[in-house]
Amino acid sequence: MQSPPSAPARVESPYVRSLLAGALAGTTVDLSLFPLDTLKTRLQAREGFIASGGFRGIYRGIGSAVVGSAPGAALFFVTYDGVKRHLAQRSRHTTADGSTVAVPGVGGLEPFHHMIAASLGEVAACAVRVPTEVIKQRAQAVQHPSSLAALQHILSQRRARGFGFVWRELYRGWSITIMREVPFTIIQFPLWEGMKEWSRSANGRDSVSALEGAVFGSLAGAVAAGLTTPLDVLKTRMMLATQRQKMVPLLKEILRDSGPKAFFAGLGPRVFWISTGGAIFLGSYQWAINALGGDAV
Repeated sequence: MQSPPSAPARVESPYVRSLLAGALAGTTVDLSLFPLDTLKTRLQAREGFIASGGFRGIYRGIGSAVVGSAPGAALFFVTYDGVKRHLAQRSRHTTADGSTVAVPGVGGLEPFHHMIAASLGEVAACAVRVPTEVIKQRAQAVQHPSSLAALQHILSQRRARGFGFVWRELYRGWSITIMREVPFTIIQFPLWEGMKEWSRSANGRDSVSALEGAVFGSLAGAVAAGLTTPLDVLKTRMMLATQRQKMVPLLKEILRDSGPKAFFAGLGPRVFWISTGGAIFLGSYQWAINALGGDAV
């Protein structure tokens, strides 16, 4: 007679919980939604949707996503949860009877804690995410037959142009990616955490379910995605340009050639993609955190 399956072992270290849950969430969402990401990239490309591949080869460039998803998301959540935990501890003190109370004057600052933690998490994650995005998007836009070919093309220029050129190519769009991701994340994560806190208070529980985490993640992602689409368009154009371009001249060029409407290219796919992605990403993260022993804070 077989014994029933045992529950997942509790992981005591909150850092390890964040790392494992983040890696699972990043891999799950990137692989699930890769075709939508490809279509969004091609809609935003200067050459246009059809010239950039249309509906053909929508899994082109998936190799870089597979390699970069887990470490990028793991870096984000280890940083995010660690900073959030540190700031939360600084805003509380232990009384003589052993209970914890908010430090006078700093209560109610949780949304700002989430903004700071999420911003630092994005900067850490972009160390992995930006090179991954550069390689992936060049393959998606049919500039190269695969993500491996895109990487080899960049690395092959080391002899002629030096290591510095290769480094700059791999991190092309770093500044605009940070400028896009930080506003996105300071909108998304306080909304997500706020909805989770509302659910805990309304239901008298200490945690939320994976389903609740997914629904709240979807709503928060949709709002953040719509508000940051112009930055996403600018980031995509910078990464796909055949020559390095500065942000302000490129901004003026887009306005001159295509007008303001160009900054909302791919708005529908982006909002749908990130709303769906928010459900998968934060839902799977919440599921993993719950399975590994509870919320990271």
